[in-house]
Amino acid sequence: MAFNLKFLLFAAFATACVAKNTNTVASDTPSVSNAREEVVAVSDTSKLETATLAGGCFWKMDASYQQLRGVTKVDVGYAGGTTKNPTYEDVSSRTTGHAETVQVVFDPKVVSYREILEVFWTIHDATVLNQEGNDMGNDYRSAIFYRSDAQKKMAEIVKDSLDKIHFYPSPIVTAIEPFKNFYRAEQYHQNYYNMHPNEGYTYNVVRKKEEHFEKVYAAKLKKKVK
Repeated sequence: MAFNLKFLLFAAFATACVAKNTNTVASDTPSVSNAREEVVAVSDTSKLETATLAGGCFWKMDASYQQLRGVTKVDVGYAGGTTKNPTYEDVSSRTTGHAETVQVVFDPKVVSYREILEVFWTIHDATVLNQEGNDMGNDYRSAIFYRSDAQKKMAEIVKDSLDKIHFYPSPIVTAIEPFKNFYRAEQYHQNYYNMHPNEGYTYNVVRKKEEHFEKVYAAKLKKKVK
């Protein structure tokens, strides 16, 4: 069942998404697990799907999707640009064409791609070009990088539906583009909110969105680990 979108739009908050630990060496080590666990049986990995989405600071997107039941993995990284293997500094220069992006692996038997998209359009403001709150630049743009014709069609359907009901006061500017690349970000960016909950940006901005997200989507979230 689709989420009730009318009441889920989050307010934009101030401050920029900037890591203070930008000299950390990149790593391919898997993200540290969130303090939640999936309570359903382990998914058949051959039947998992992937959504690649850009919607402002990737720390916020990561924190929300990690909690959603049916999501088995979330990586943050860079997509949609031309530079190979870009660093955070490269992308922040706004010369590579990449956007801060989350790559969400999910079980479609538990959470549908449509629901993944509906969450996407409720956790960022998709009406301002190249900006999310005080995060400004093409690296913070709103974009869906579809991986199949079915994903493209669903993205267009949901986008059109939201515009028709005036979900936002202004038209949605989210770009719907074919998937070209995804480069996993440096290890210190992975699971950032859960690893640094008391830092300025995560405490004042991400935390507020996550508290609201948890309240609204309570029935759709993984159970917390005790």
